[in-house]
Amino acid sequence: MSYSIGDVVKKTGLSAYTLRYYEKEGLLPFVKKNASGVRAYSDEDLRWLTMIECLKDSGLQIKEIRQYIEWFNEGDSTLSQRLSLFENRRKILEKEMARLTVVMNKIRYKEL
Repeated sequence: MSYSIGDVVKKTGLSAYTLRYYEKEGLLPFVKKNASGVRAYSDEDLRWLTMIECLKDSGLQIKEIRQYIEWFNEGDSTLSQRLSLFENRRKILEKEMARLTVVMNKIRYKEL
């Protein structure tokens, strides 16, 4: 299935500006254009957008997400780099979650 930028905006909640920014930053190198030069997003592109948003929400910077996409496009030879990226991000998130748990417990204590 093929989606216009307007369709993607409706499906994802991302703005057209954000989609264009992601393309400009090299995060959407796989999005094809139709014969008229208009972006034609696929279901796979929508899955990539979900992944990009997840990585962004995890705290990765745009340049790190771009690097991940480049590694993915290079294939299996970069599996160790991609795994390392995820392991490092998971460790950082676990530390942040532990810190936030302490904060939440203090707030709950004060609410009592």
